[in-house]
Amino acid sequence: MPRILFPAAALAAALACAPVAAQTVLTLSSWVPPTHSLSIAQKEWCELVEKNAAGKIRCNVLPRAVAAPPGTLDAVRNGLADVSFTVHGYTPGRFVLTQMAEFSFLGDSAEPISVAFNRVASRHPEFAAEHQGIKVLAYFTHGPGIVFNTKKPVTKLEDLQGLKWRVGGGMVNEISKSLGMNVTLKPAPESYELLTGGVMDGTLFPAESIESFRIDKVIKHATTFPGGLYNTSFVFMMNQDKYNKLSADEKKAVDSASGEVAARIMGRNWDKVDRRAFGLMQANNVQVVKADEKFVADIKSKTSALEQKWAQDAQAKGLKDAAKVLAEFRAEIAKSSK
Repeated sequence: MPRILFPAAALAAALACAPVAAQTVLTLSSWVPPTHSLSIAQKEWCELVEKNAAGKIRCNVLPRAVAAPPGTLDAVRNGLADVSFTVHGYTPGRFVLTQMAEFSFLGDSAEPISVAFNRVASRHPEFAAEHQGIKVLAYFTHGPGIVFNTKKPVTKLEDLQGLKWRVGGGMVNEISKSLGMNVTLKPAPESYELLTGGVMDGTLFPAESIESFRIDKVIKHATTFPGGLYNTSFVFMMNQDKYNKLSADEKKAVDSASGEVAARIMGRNWDKVDRRAFGLMQANNVQVVKADEKFVADIKSKTSALEQKWAQDAQAKGLKDAAKVLAEFRAEIAKSSK
């Protein structure tokens, strides 16, 4: 009899000393490479949640994306993954209010724009209403948009015309059309094949993307703009049912890492790689030019009506005083940039 009891007692003692298993596992999906700033930022957010939850939550990064980029929001809503992010413009016509963060010349850094975007969108519940069925963790943007191409320097409006361009959708699509560009809506990960195969002559990207999507040795020319030619709005999101099932303490751990905190994490990681990308351009002899005052003025002239149209469309979708909200957003960017 003692021989039976002793192993049982030893087993009970061993179990008592074993670490307590995490109560909740969050599955994370990313449609960009593991080395991309968004994948790294998402992992950083996860580590913060785990720390906030004192180990009661852990994250499981899935080995591959659960859906193509345009289908990611629905994949999270349907529970194929608990947490991910997507570009609003990848599903044309679905999001209107978030285009506020995509206009030209908003700023030179992703972090302050992301923080301002999240602050303003969070103050107006109409933004959340565009994301029914998911839990919004944060709104954010990438860094200032740049014109990249394989053919020639782009130093004036006419240089943008006659080439074939990949764009990500949303307001950048409207901006590029206003400038007379021949554009095709394609997700960012397809850029390498499109450019190397000659299907596209150029792409509109933040600096970071030349490294993330391996086009640093493909492109020959880059044109930067003060404040960026455009921005792209993103949502960082969680399955609503998964969030609802969390305990009060677990929700607190997630909430404390989300909102402005997550927007800063996303923006800061993007800015870091944006800075590194300019070194890559130099190393690969990419000719970088900065748009002059005439070029900028011509773009403003061609795109000025887009803000008014957005305000009308946003108000039609329920956002009161949309023009005032846009002015509030610009004021927040200025405040966040100090």
